[in-house]
Amino acid sequence: MKAKYNLDARKRPVNLTLNEDLVVQARGLTNNLSGVVESLLAGYVEHERQQRIAKAKTIEVTMATWNDFNAKHGSFADEYSPL
Repeated sequence: MKAKYNLDARKRPVNLTLNEDLVVQARGLTNNLSGVVESLLAGYVEHERQQRIAKAKTIEVTMATWNDFNAKHGSFADEYSPL
């Protein structure tokens, strides 16, 4: 899978507040904790991006369906509008 972020972008230190015991356990499992966190963060960002795209598509389909219904049957408000 191709990364959707610039792999050549410079790296910089950031401050995170993490559970100390969890960090100790993770360091026991990998020599590159930063790489693991970066990989997990990339997965999270891609998942959230896909979720937002899916939500936007759902909204577009819902709006189109409602507009089609409105064009065929008119607005529910028309029955009650005094105008």
